[in-house]
Amino acid sequence: MNHRSLAFRLSVWYALVLSATFALVGGAMSYGLEQYLRANLRDSLRRRSIQVQQILAQAPAGVADAAVAEAIETRVAPEFNNRFVRVTRAPQIPAYSAGAPADQSFDPAAVPRQTEPWPATALVRQMATASGPMLMSLSTVDGASGKYLIELGSALGPIEALQHRLLSLLALMLPVLVACAAGGGYLLVQRALQPVERMARTAERISVQDLEARLPVAATGDALQRLSTSLNHMLNRLRDSVFNSHRFLADASHELRTPLTIIKGELQQLMTRQSGGAVGERIGDVLEEVARLEHLVSGLLVLSRLDAGDARREWADVDLGRLAAGTVEHMRLVADDRGVRLQVSAPAPVTVCGDARRLKQVIVNLLDNAIKFTPPGGVVGLTTRQLDGGVLLEVSDSGIGISPESLPHVFDRFYRVDGTRSRDDGGAGLGLAIVRSICSAHGAEIEVESTPGTGSRFRVKFPQPAQAALAAETSSAAARL
Repeated sequence: MNHRSLAFRLSVWYALVLSATFALVGGAMSYGLEQYLRANLRDSLRRRSIQVQQILAQAPAGVADAAVAEAIETRVAPEFNNRFVRVTRAPQIPAYSAGAPADQSFDPAAVPRQTEPWPATALVRQMATASGPMLMSLSTVDGASGKYLIELGSALGPIEALQHRLLSLLALMLPVLVACAAGGGYLLVQRALQPVERMARTAERISVQDLEARLPVAATGDALQRLSTSLNHMLNRLRDSVFNSHRFLADASHELRTPLTIIKGELQQLMTRQSGGAVGERIGDVLEEVARLEHLVSGLLVLSRLDAGDARREWADVDLGRLAAGTVEHMRLVADDRGVRLQVSAPAPVTVCGDARRLKQVIVNLLDNAIKFTPPGGVVGLTTRQLDGGVLLEVSDSGIGISPESLPHVFDRFYRVDGTRSRDDGGAGLGLAIVRSICSAHGAEIEVESTPGTGSRFRVKFPQPAQAALAAETSSAAARL
């Protein structure tokens, strides 16, 4: 998963969480506003009801309804304040009823009269009317002219309309806010993950052949900077350790060649003097072990030089088809001794960029490996051809094949599929490891397919000469840092 997809996924989760948060906040805000407006309306109705109670309580006995109505209109102004006011004198005599409100939020004629017993104490309740729901305050007062029922109310339509407008505004703003927040979050996450992505790309390029690459250190002062610095220090220590190992391997291999040559020469002289008998046979056995050890030392020396970048020093355009055909001719004698038939198919020139000496070593090692594990009468084939974006070198055989459990390890150093047979043939398990190191240095990919009892096929895909030259130049520049 790259940093873009990770940033997108994080932004999606962030947008979902933010949407849920905005929805909860909006719902709570709408509910809180509704309760606040209803509480204010109840308080206002109670105050107005007290004012009407005072008017009726102070009215003298026998006062005319018109005087009561004038006092209520003056002090309460129900039409102007969009309030419903109705006064009934016991038993059921209408004393006053306000007109239509200024905002036309309800119809006073649509408010049903109180048919239930009058409440002993003041109360506020919601009532359904033909004009819509209303909040009504009911109270009674004893005046000089008798007992009065005071009904004072207000329509809930304006509160519901305000709440609806608020919810509509939130519904319109929510997608915009979420989109802006998600977009901003995506940019911030992507920017935050860019140093991690650069570190990942650099880490993928680091290998045993290129230990000079270092992770980028972003001067942020945070934990990411400290992590990059610590990893770079670790890479420095790893580079020093690997270089010391390579140097020791190269020095030891080089130093062992001289005494092995001397021992081999002395044994050959002894073999000449003791041409027969038990002593001669034992000297012959020792010579075989010396030869095997000499071969092992030579392979280790080659690997140490490859690890040090020896394969990238002298690169040129090489006709791989011509090189393969010439190498097959040199290997034909070895194949004939084992009764194996060699076939080569290089119909057209194919050019790769690299070290001709090392490329020939790849072909020799692959052919030698195929010949060793192909029984007499078998066929080993070598093919070169142009591919889209590269060149293919293929070596196939009709040998014993490789078991599935051994297939992933055939390029490991000192790994031998058939240990007994490899030892008899003088193999040390370094031939295919050398092939992989040379291919890696040339930017080539090597893969193997095999079926036990049928044969194996090794395929090496080389890049175009221009791409290979660029890779070599980059690797050489990194090695010089």
